[in-house]
Amino acid sequence: MTSDIEQRKADHLDLCATDDVAFRQRTTLLECVRLVHQALPEADFDSIDTRVRLLGKELRAPLLIAAMTGGHERAAEINQALASVANELGYAFGLGSQRAMQKRPETSWTYQVRKRAPHALLFGNVGVVQARDLSTDTIAQMLAEVGADALCVHMNPAMELVQPEGDRNFSGCLQTFQRLWAELDVPVIAKETGNGISREVAAQLRAIGIRHADTSGAGGTSWVGVETLRADGDGQALGEALWDWGIPTAASVRYCVEAGMTTIATGGIQTGMDVARAIALGASCAGIARHVYQAFLGGGTDGARSFLLRIERELRSVMLLCGAKTIEELQQAPRIVTGELRDWLA
Repeated sequence: MTSDIEQRKADHLDLCATDDVAFRQRTTLLECVRLVHQALPEADFDSIDTRVRLLGKELRAPLLIAAMTGGHERAAEINQALASVANELGYAFGLGSQRAMQKRPETSWTYQVRKRAPHALLFGNVGVVQARDLSTDTIAQMLAEVGADALCVHMNPAMELVQPEGDRNFSGCLQTFQRLWAELDVPVIAKETGNGISREVAAQLRAIGIRHADTSGAGGTSWVGVETLRADGDGQALGEALWDWGIPTAASVRYCVEAGMTTIATGGIQTGMDVARAIALGASCAGIARHVYQAFLGGGTDGARSFLLRIERELRSVMLLCGAKTIEELQQAPRIVTGELRDWLA
């Protein structure tokens, strides 16, 4: 019999195959970042260097196939195929929440991607509320089982409030981050799930030692929206009210960078221009989830590979037009911040 958690994972895959779960009004505000054209870039396109070092591993380009799924038999095919693409192209890869693996150990095979991605930078994933109630040894064992290089600890209070079977107690989470940072042998990444990280939370996390953040800001997939489409009654009504809740990705990137954290920009990243704008705001890497998944559904491994290579080509082109020969130079490239993003950063 399919468990509740397996059914939820299957629902998530079905819903994210469409654009019905996108934010309705709010955008990432990356469109408010204007990069300055350099008519004399003094660079050879073929010599543009997109390499970046992240969490001790070198990526060929600053791209992450971001956390999506696990805990369901369909998830195994998706994880293995996309992890192999990440390994081939020299990107990072994120597993979906390992809660299913912890609750139902027989689903652990759906997260096993190391044989397909022996060299990829691989992120494990656990919710901070679940981590609060698990021993550090248990979490370390979960990471070892999948061969993860780092742990994303995700924060998702808005999503949980709408989820029919969601958590309601979010106390003790900052202390949990501090414990995991102190006791785990792998880096800890503070990750949101579609609602962004505020300036205040970024400062709190950095103060207790967390050095890495994954913004998952507003403007891409609304996980509140995903759960709203699964809910009914009062939960559905609450989800409709909170569908567009969150901090836009561009603002969240700046908040985390200003706090002194190595920042992965996720949440609504769709193009190489989005990646370039996020890096110009200080991000070290950018992640894409739903649009890679949709490319995979439309064209299999080849479709996902082609989509990501198109992102990379666009990034390299924008770097040339900014006169940036490296990712470090792109982080320092002239930029103009306009509109609502300027208000968020004031």
